[in-house]
Amino acid sequence: MNKAIRSEIFARLKAQRPEPTTELNYTTPFELLIAVILSAQATDVGVNKATDKLYPVANTPASILALGVTGLKRYINTIGLFNAKAENVIKTCRMLVELHGGEVPHDRESLEALPGVGRKTANVVLNTAFGEPTIAVDTHIFRVSNRTRMAPGKNVVEVENRLNRVVPEEYKRDAHHWLILHGRYTCVARTPKCGSCIIEDLCEMPMSKRPDY
Repeated sequence: MNKAIRSEIFARLKAQRPEPTTELNYTTPFELLIAVILSAQATDVGVNKATDKLYPVANTPASILALGVTGLKRYINTIGLFNAKAENVIKTCRMLVELHGGEVPHDRESLEALPGVGRKTANVVLNTAFGEPTIAVDTHIFRVSNRTRMAPGKNVVEVENRLNRVVPEEYKRDAHHWLILHGRYTCVARTPKCGSCIIEDLCEMPMSKRPDY
């Protein structure tokens, strides 16, 4: 895929969603961080239902730490892997209080040192909370990048590195959101909605692999 096609893809995605953002509910970087930790192998809708109950009660590192693991579980027990996530969230809150003055750090190294925070979560926080032009490659972005041949790769790190090289500079800050939303609602896993895709004519997925419509 050449530069002109990639630019046209992002121009169309931008026209479709001029101001894309995460579908997780949050009002502070800390709320976003916790929501993203909880979202692993869970839906945004499910996470929002839990945090909509949790955050009015506790939405700072100190207040969630005060709940303890058992108290936190009562709010997040509808989310997959909630036992492990509760442990990680409490450990993360303790580190934020003890090492960062209760604030979410702005650098990747400090973020990835937090329990339950990997590269993808750090990228989401850096991008969405702090406006950094990072790209967090999840299953949706991995699928879209490989199907369209925009940034093919064998694993998420390869795809992330290639996207960082090929996404036009003016689109980098919002590229993560455009790609994830496109994968979530159009370029879906089992049967992509090619007939209603705004970039279908630019996609390099072989015609033999596209669904009939």
